[in-house]
Amino acid sequence: MNNSTASIRRRFLQYFVSQAHAAIPSASLVPENDPTVLFTTAGMHPLVPFLLGQPHPQGKRLADAQKCLRTDDIYEVGDSSHLTYFEMLGNWSLGDYFKKESLAFSWEFLTDPEKGLGIDPKRIYVTIFAGNDTVSRDDESVEIWKGLFASAGLTAELDTPLAEGGRIFTDATNWWGPAGATGPCGPDSEIYIDTEIGELTLPNGMPDFEGTRLVEVWNNVFMQFDKAVDGTYAKLVQHNVDTGMGLERISAVMQGVPTVFDTDLFVPIRQSLIEQVPAMAAQETAQRIVADHLRASVFLIADGVVPSNKDRGYILRRLIRRAIMHASHDTVEWLAPVIATITQQYQEEYPELSKGSGDIHRILLDEARRFQKTLAKGKAEIEKQETLTGKVAFDLYQSYGFPLELTKEYAESKGITINEAEFATEFQQHQQLSRTANAGQFSSGLADTSEQTVKYHTATHLLHEALRRILGDHVQQKGSNLTPERLRFDFTNPEKLTAQQLAAVEEEVNAQIAAALPVSVETLSPAEARLQGAIGLFGDKYGDLVTVYAIGNFSKEICTGPHVSNTNELGHFKIQKEEAVAQGIRRIKAILE
Repeated sequence: MNNSTASIRRRFLQYFVSQAHAAIPSASLVPENDPTVLFTTAGMHPLVPFLLGQPHPQGKRLADAQKCLRTDDIYEVGDSSHLTYFEMLGNWSLGDYFKKESLAFSWEFLTDPEKGLGIDPKRIYVTIFAGNDTVSRDDESVEIWKGLFASAGLTAELDTPLAEGGRIFTDATNWWGPAGATGPCGPDSEIYIDTEIGELTLPNGMPDFEGTRLVEVWNNVFMQFDKAVDGTYAKLVQHNVDTGMGLERISAVMQGVPTVFDTDLFVPIRQSLIEQVPAMAAQETAQRIVADHLRASVFLIADGVVPSNKDRGYILRRLIRRAIMHASHDTVEWLAPVIATITQQYQEEYPELSKGSGDIHRILLDEARRFQKTLAKGKAEIEKQETLTGKVAFDLYQSYGFPLELTKEYAESKGITINEAEFATEFQQHQQLSRTANAGQFSSGLADTSEQTVKYHTATHLLHEALRRILGDHVQQKGSNLTPERLRFDFTNPEKLTAQQLAAVEEEVNAQIAAALPVSVETLSPAEARLQGAIGLFGDKYGDLVTVYAIGNFSKEICTGPHVSNTNELGHFKIQKEEAVAQGIRRIKAILE
């Protein structure tokens, strides 16, 4: 059996298409109109409106391989499993099938050698929601799992030692959501694979789900409750299924390798890196960090992110700088062949990498060259010290991107000692402040669909079209952030807008609001949408059908909604600020009065 990552991705989608699912393309890493996250961090993010009840143009059964990016564990990258960029395989039921069908689909794909991966059922163990004072144990899933194991001739008892047939185990943490204080939520069922050959035995006879031998490969989330403000749970009218299986992780299992960095996804990148920087051959952790960070950077740039000191651009800059730092090379010319390896490896599944390869190379190399100069300044700062205090070491980390290990290594080579305990204190304080500051925007979850935010969503469409009419068709949306208080809209433009241009944009938007334009929606093929003049945001890759919102004869965009029904609901549009975000990217902040 071909266990290449490309084959696993393809087999997953083919299997679910055979089960009446529509295979939908990956959305961008930059979320569309979701103020709660900087990046698409899970497969559910692009489908939020449909999980909330809006009909999806492709139907009620969906499957995809979604690009995701998470930086919560960036300092763990380099171990056996942590990544920043990854792909999440998922299948979805939007009010269609539920637990019985979902678990049966997962079981068949994992175990059937003809339809799926052909994993020996004896290697499979699962966990289910243990229950709490408010919601009872998920006994329905227990009975479904018992039947599935029995179909393979295996006894599967609940919370029983392995020697007595234990395969199903309760866990109080097997619960998803809600994303905020209230909203959709429900129990989940996690599937683990034994990565070693032989009998799984432990001192107490129970499996160690926190160890390295059992790997969680799939999670089936059952959204069946709605949590209220008072903490009570009511049954949702529409029950949804949201599953997620990490492609890199299942590839490691199927290819029989110890880490995700030993799969066919990373081996070519690491080989190219060693060819260009031979000294890295003996630096396993550094290889992993550089390979991961460059792969993530390539995908971010392909989706329109550019290095900057704010938001998404800052994350990209941080990834590039950490990669350069850990490569420890005097030049940056080694980058070009490594970048080429990454783009070539993914060009069939993600053609946007080849299409944007010129920009990817230019942006990465320009940022790397600038950071090389910063590196020199940071090293000079170290050499000024006789004893390196923890505060100075942390300032080097925060200002120049110097990780402690590099600061320590370089300082010791110059005979300079470092106060590591003091550095740890400074770093912990910084982490706590970051968690507090980021609790809102950087937390994942369902987008705000309040009445005022929906108004701002519609206003961004008017703003986008007004900018294109006044500045030119080169204007393209590069991101938006909507709250009940204001809108923030990023777009391409080579220079600062003049006062006259800003006034003209504001006047145009308000004219369309005063015109009381109706907002309509229809489902079309991408080709039909383009023939009708609809603007497609965040790349050119869509499914067979798309949702198109039209605002009178003024604006028409491919979008998932929601929107107001008429522009006269919006009020007066006022631009508060226009500023640069990055080279060639401008930002407008505006309110509705």
